[in-house]
Amino acid sequence: MSFAEGGRNAGAAWGAVLSMSLCVALLLTAEFMPVSLLTPMAGGLNATNGQIGQAVSLSGFSAVVTSLLITTVAGRLNRKLVLIALTALMLLSLVMVAMAQSFATLIAARVLLGICIGGFWSLATSIIMRLVPAKDVPRALALMYGGQAVAAAFAAPLGSYLGGLIGWRGVFWALVPFVTVNLLWHLIALPSLPTRFKQDIRVFGQLLGRRYFLRGLLALSFTFGSAFTMFTYLRPFLEEITGVGVDTLSILLLILGSAGFVGTSVSGRLVGNQVERLLRLPALVMGSSTLGLLLFGDGLIATGILLAVWGAMNTAMSVIWMGWMSQNVDDQPEAAGSLMVAIIQASILLGAMIGGVLLDHLSVTATFAGSVVLALVAIAIAGNGRKLVKSSA
Repeated sequence: MSFAEGGRNAGAAWGAVLSMSLCVALLLTAEFMPVSLLTPMAGGLNATNGQIGQAVSLSGFSAVVTSLLITTVAGRLNRKLVLIALTALMLLSLVMVAMAQSFATLIAARVLLGICIGGFWSLATSIIMRLVPAKDVPRALALMYGGQAVAAAFAAPLGSYLGGLIGWRGVFWALVPFVTVNLLWHLIALPSLPTRFKQDIRVFGQLLGRRYFLRGLLALSFTFGSAFTMFTYLRPFLEEITGVGVDTLSILLLILGSAGFVGTSVSGRLVGNQVERLLRLPALVMGSSTLGLLLFGDGLIATGILLAVWGAMNTAMSVIWMGWMSQNVDDQPEAAGSLMVAIIQASILLGAMIGGVLLDHLSVTATFAGSVVLALVAIAIAGNGRKLVKSSA
C-alpha cells in the first residue's frame, strides 16, 4: 500500500519517521557496541576474544536469514505490530546480554538481535514509502539514516568510556530505557499499516528475473563488500600505518562518524528522480578515499580528511541505494527490501572475511588494496546507472 492509498496527512507522518530514526540509532549501537567492549565481555563470560567476536557476527547471519523470511512469515500482519515486535526483541536481547552468565546466553541474545536487524531493515524503506508522499521519500530516508550517523559517531567512543565507569553490563543496561522509550514512541507515532496480501516467496524469483534489479544487486554487493573490507580493519591500519595511539584513534573515529551527519543531510537533497546517476558514487568516493589512505595514510591530517570524506559517503550510500529501490521496485518494495538487506548483510560478512584473510596472510595494506579492487568492480557494474533502472527492462 502506498502513501496515497493510506490516505495519511503528510505532516503527521514525520513523528513516525523520527521514531524509526531512533530505532536505527539503537539497532546499530546494539549491533556494534560489543566491538568496543570485547575484552571485558570476554573476561566476564569466561570466553576468548575470538569467541566474543564470533558471537557478534552471529547477528549478521541471523539478519540474512530473517531478511529473506520476514515478509512471508509476517504474512498479513499489520506492519506496525511487526515493527513493535521487532523493537521488543531488541529490548529482550539487550536485557539478556546485560544479565548473561554464559557464552551460550550471549549467542542466543545476538541471534535475537539479528532477527530484529534483518526484519527492520527489510521493511523500513517500504514503511517509509507509506508514511510520506513519493517526493518526500529521499528526505525521509535521509532522516531515518540520520540514526546511523548518530550510532557511528558516538556508539564506540561512548561504549568504551562508559564501560570503564560502569562496566560492560552497565552499558547494556543503560540502553534499555532508550529502547523502551522507542517502543512506546512506535505505539504512539506509527499509523496502522495493514497489509492486503501475504507475500509469496516466489516473488524473489520474479524480482531476480528483472535484469536491471539483478545488476543493481551485484553493484550493491561489491559496494558494501568494499566498504566493510576496509572499515572492519580500520583500527589496525591506523595503528600500524598512521601510528596513532588510543586517544588519537578515538578522535579519528569520531571524525569519521560525525561526517555521517553531512552525508545524510546532503544525500537527502541529492537523491531525486534520477537517482541512477548517483549509484556509482559511493564506490567511487569511498574507494578513492581508501586508495588515498594507502598513499597518504602515514600523515595524520591527510588521514583525518580522507576518513571524513569516507564517513560522509558511508551514510549517503544507504540513502542512495534505498532511494534507487523505492523508485525502481515500487511495486514490490517489501520483497525488494528483503533481498537488498540479505545482500548487504552477506556482503558485510564476506568483506570482513576477505579482509581478514588478506590481513592474516599478507598485510593490512593488502586488505585496503582488496577494498579498492572491490570498489572498482562495483563502479564497472554500476556504470552510468542507465542499466539499473526499470526503464531499461
